[in-house]
Amino acid sequence: MSLRSRLNLVIVQALIISLMLALTGRLFYLQVAAGIKYRDAALSIQSRDVVNPAIRGAIVDSSGIPLVMDRPGMVISVDRSKIDKLPDKGAAVLARVAKLVGKTPENVFVGTRLCGELPASQNAGCWKGTRFQPIPVTRTATKEQALKVLENSDLFPGISAQSVPVRSYPSMAGENGAHVLGYVGSVNETDLLDTSKDYYREETIGKDGLEFQYDKYLRGRAGIKTVIVDRKEAVTKQAISTQPVAGFNLVTNLDARLQAATEKALESSVRRARSLGNRADGGAAIVMDVNSGKILALASYPAYDPNIWQVGLTVKQAKDLFSESTGVPALNRPLQGMYAPASTFKSVSVVAAMEAGYDVNAYYKCPAKVQIGNREFANFEVKSQGTINMKRAIAVSCDTIWYQIAYDEWVRDGGLSPKSGLHDYFFTAARGFGLGKVTGIDLPSEASGRLPDRQWKERFYQQNKDFYCNFKDRAKKSDLTPYLIEIARENCLDGNIVRAGDAVNFSIGQGDTLMTPIQMTQLYAAIANGGTIYKPEVARAVVKPNGEVVKEILPQVLETNVLSKKATKFLHGALRAVVTEGTAAGVFSGFPITVAGKTGTGQDLGKNKDGSAKGDTAWFSSFAPVENPKYAVVMVVSQGGFGASVSAVGVKDIYAALFGVTGGKVDPAKEIFPNGVPSKLPKIDPKNATLSTSPKLEKP
Repeated sequence: MSLRSRLNLVIVQALIISLMLALTGRLFYLQVAAGIKYRDAALSIQSRDVVNPAIRGAIVDSSGIPLVMDRPGMVISVDRSKIDKLPDKGAAVLARVAKLVGKTPENVFVGTRLCGELPASQNAGCWKGTRFQPIPVTRTATKEQALKVLENSDLFPGISAQSVPVRSYPSMAGENGAHVLGYVGSVNETDLLDTSKDYYREETIGKDGLEFQYDKYLRGRAGIKTVIVDRKEAVTKQAISTQPVAGFNLVTNLDARLQAATEKALESSVRRARSLGNRADGGAAIVMDVNSGKILALASYPAYDPNIWQVGLTVKQAKDLFSESTGVPALNRPLQGMYAPASTFKSVSVVAAMEAGYDVNAYYKCPAKVQIGNREFANFEVKSQGTINMKRAIAVSCDTIWYQIAYDEWVRDGGLSPKSGLHDYFFTAARGFGLGKVTGIDLPSEASGRLPDRQWKERFYQQNKDFYCNFKDRAKKSDLTPYLIEIARENCLDGNIVRAGDAVNFSIGQGDTLMTPIQMTQLYAAIANGGTIYKPEVARAVVKPNGEVVKEILPQVLETNVLSKKATKFLHGALRAVVTEGTAAGVFSGFPITVAGKTGTGQDLGKNKDGSAKGDTAWFSSFAPVENPKYAVVMVVSQGGFGASVSAVGVKDIYAALFGVTGGKVDPAKEIFPNGVPSKLPKIDPKNATLSTSPKLEKP
């Protein structure tokens, strides 16, 4: 054999040996190293998990009244993996189901379609899960409806009926609580991507409000039965079975009676505003314990029935929740509504003026107008109040005093050419109260409001500079007016600079300043208690079904000493004067509780959907009683008009419920917290809070 042949043979042998080693290594990896992984994958192909939902924990108020609980319910579901195989893709079956449960075929069709299967304009109420899990058509089926499905499987192929726990919002004291309690819904694909949650497809989880915020405690642990199936999906054996574990209960700081009274007062204020000719498209009201940050009531208007999520949304209901024509009921206005604070902000301006060295006991001119640059800034209703002290200025809500003080301080800080060591007393005071950032309340999706200080101006300018500098090319033709063109030109040149107009508007809570009602409540609670800012808390404790405390939520101090004793004393007196001799005197005349507060009427320069100008925002921010503050109560009505004639009346109604005021006198028997806000946890009656079993449904 030649040398060349031997060399070729060696090469072939080496190649064969290499291939054998590679194959051996790959075989070792597949069977040993990755054996568990591929065994589980193979098992998953032929296994199916049957989920037995856990009883979800109850949510109760501070005295133990259930606000949310599980109850037995009948659910009729559609199995898309089966009906999609029918010749008509299940159209006839869905039509029969719709007729059975009293829904339109369109609603049932949309409700059983994946959101990606429908155009965005037509997918309101679509199914956010997958086609391989039962899709509920209704969770409130009657026993007769369920039995009809079970007895006529030939007419209802792919349709199932079974008894399951259903979330219920019983409204035992007449409360709604939709925005604070939230709602639950089925796990969707986005939820499943969160590997830290360990969700199952058939589970129901919290989607908003307290249901979402404390879901890990309320949800419990679902029972899982894993079965092995063959190629025809027939069960061959059961592999694993675990029993469900009930969720924990959540005790809140809410009081069901006060929640109901607050909701009623808010709705009455909105209706009052409308009767006065205002648009009044919504509002918010909050009650807080000023010495702990506990949220005792939180209302948003318009509201909706939280039970609709369990019944099953119709297409119209889904659209109405987010429609401007219905007032966007889904919007949680106490946390997500952002409004110009208007004159309620003057309490912050008092602190700024005192820090700047102004004497609150001195007298200042309150003319009808003040000239700032080439523009006149007017008092409310263009009235002069003469020369008055600052207490009187707060009581009658003089604007021009603040215009002048803010302008003078802006000039001292360098005006259009700010000094390196500027004081920015007004911005600094606002930041001290936490404006411009979330309060941290234990509810999801809180907005931060807007503090338009120098840093915000710079960020906003960088984001919009290109638009301003190319306004004629980028704006709508209808916006190309001489005034707007000039504004755009100025903003292009120096839109990042705080101008005199910005400074004077900020001092009365106008301009670009926006606050949420929860921020306002936190602010006035701090004024009431002397300068301590508490984190607002809705929840009080997480408790096991047997009463054992899992987690206690104690008051949390965020900031201290944001007010001096001198500022506290002055503000208490000035805000009391608003109620006794100022803008709210007519509303609270003869009221037996010593309320201190501030009216606010905020201008909104925006447009409604129909093109009409936005109406004024009606505020009333308060605390009581003045001599020993316990509660802060805030109400705002969007496009509600004058704060004193709308929101102040609603706040008065809330205090009447709190203190048991009837016929101008306090009735101790009707006071909601005669011994103060509860500090001890209530005993939860298991029979009222949760239902441990659901009745079985069997064919007769």
